[in-house]
Amino acid sequence: MNDTPLQSGTSPLVTRAKGILMAPAAEWQTIATENDSPKQVFLRYVVPLAAIGPVAAFIGGQVFGYGALGFSYRPSLMTGITTMITGYVMALVSVWLVAFVANFLSPKFGGKDDFPAAFRLVAYSMTASMVGGIVGLIPALAIIGLLFAIYSLYLFYKGAVPVMGVATDKVPVFTIVTVVAAFVISLIAGAISTAITAPSLIAAADAQDQMSMDMGGLGSMQTNEDGTTMTITGPDGEKVNIRVENPND
Repeated sequence: MNDTPLQSGTSPLVTRAKGILMAPAAEWQTIATENDSPKQVFLRYVVPLAAIGPVAAFIGGQVFGYGALGFSYRPSLMTGITTMITGYVMALVSVWLVAFVANFLSPKFGGKDDFPAAFRLVAYSMTASMVGGIVGLIPALAIIGLLFAIYSLYLFYKGAVPVMGVATDKVPVFTIVTVVAAFVISLIAGAISTAITAPSLIAAADAQDQMSMDMGGLGSMQTNEDGTTMTITGPDGEKVNIRVENPND
């Protein structure tokens, strides 16, 4: 196993991320000559960068909450932590799954069957998406993350030939098919994430987390600290208290 760093320098991760984002053509040529194992790339590069998005989203959700169409919601601390951890794990797993897909498809488009190379292609091309996760600090700007995702697609497109040897005339189709597969994987990951985090929303009252939802001009809803009473405030300021029964009692 080659234990040399990803690149020379005092900060290999930053050097690689900067290179792939600012000079992808030249950086892919360098990557094509490397033989770092998936484990090395995963631990030294993916693990730290993939944490940016989930951590930023957690902080943004706790500080600003989420809002759309006049509704706003601020998750409880435990819900936020659960969502952050689940999102992080799903992001890490997705890199491996997409790499398997890319390696499986590569020979069908004139490329080689080389999983370590496919993993490097996927991991480094996702740099833009992972770094772009920082916009999660301000949930209202989360849509900007789509631009980073699009740039990651471009990076994948640029790296397919030098890293995997995909035929030049087949790169667009190879990229599209891999992206479609990645999209399906993201839907599955999202469904798994929702299945894991949804129970924490339901159990928030039992965990004695105070929850609130601002519905804009329609008023708001809020539970008290012990989760036993919900107060609904109408647009005119009138309040109605509803006793929340615990089915386990």
